[in-house]
Amino acid sequence: MRNRIQGRQLGRDSEHRTAMLRNLAAGLFEHGQIETTMPKAKAVQPFIEKIITIAKKGGLHARRQIEARINDRKIHAWVADSNVPDSRKDNVYFDLPDASDIEFNRYGEVRKAPRLVQHVMTAIADRYRDRDGGYTRIIRTGRHRLGDGGDIVVLQLVGDEDGPQIGGGTSSRRRQADRRTAFAASLRKGGDVVEDVVEEAEAQVEATEAVEEAAAPVTEEATQDDTKSDD
Repeated sequence: MRNRIQGRQLGRDSEHRTAMLRNLAAGLFEHGQIETTMPKAKAVQPFIEKIITIAKKGGLHARRQIEARINDRKIHAWVADSNVPDSRKDNVYFDLPDASDIEFNRYGEVRKAPRLVQHVMTAIADRYRDRDGGYTRIIRTGRHRLGDGGDIVVLQLVGDEDGPQIGGGTSSRRRQADRRTAFAASLRKGGDVVEDVVEEAEAQVEATEAVEEAAAPVTEEATQDDTKSDD
């Protein structure tokens, strides 16, 4: 029986699962968002929330606790890499360091770069200084992984809404809410916006009625006429 076993096993042993959670958390802190499966995202979410909460406390003890949870490493080396497109460098939730802070040796290996734990203690912690929990969010992409059909999701740090987004379009619910907001604002201020909204609503009603009439079922009189014509 599965008694006294807490958390998601994810088909891995304890050492493999711990290493995977550490890598997922490090990738999220470095890039601002990661793409993974839904079970992994739900498993790493509380792990990341605890790290950010500890980082907000500050101090040497908090730094050592974070170092015990994630592997400290050099990050942001891809900022100075010419092979990385600028669109990827722009889609981040935090300020990137200057390329001058990153140095490479003659073999192309990173010799100097910001550290991950320092980035969590400064940039990430300062970002959520006035926020009590809820530092991450999961966004469904509607795609599935080849092979087992697992749901592909994006795990993001909550922050600037003009950061990386999943869809470029606007949903119908959002458009309807925007129209309602504009209509309410026009009622308070008055103006031509009311007439525009009313005309748009009337046009939508007329279009709906036209569609319903076209799809209306055949009446009994029309059925009898068709029967006579067949005779």
